[in-house]
Amino acid sequence: MNVEALREYCLSKNHVTESFPFNDVTLVFKVGGKMFALLSLDKRPASCNLKCHPEEALLLRAQYTEIIPAYHMNKTHWNTVVIEGSLTNSFIKNLIDQSYNLVVKGLPKKTKIALGFIKK
Repeated sequence: MNVEALREYCLSKNHVTESFPFNDVTLVFKVGGKMFALLSLDKRPASCNLKCHPEEALLLRAQYTEIIPAYHMNKTHWNTVVIEGSLTNSFIKNLIDQSYNLVVKGLPKKTKIALGFIKK
């Protein structure tokens, strides 16, 4: 998966915003004001940080050399995923979906209602 394909996929999800809050080379995708993906634009091969269940994060790191503990993030909950490598687009999209869903699940009820994820 290339950088533009990852960006387009993240932006296709409901209520996603993108910004550069840290520097001009780390594109951050948020839902409800909370990060679910960080895309490094200056690294080759390209990589992104994605949120993950702690147990799943360990399993993925053990199984795939292109998934490692996330740099500058809580390594219990975040992985760095090399997107320009041998991982398939569908696998990477699944990891993005999991990250997005974890963040949505953790949003305050008021935010979920405001965004239409749950009905009042």
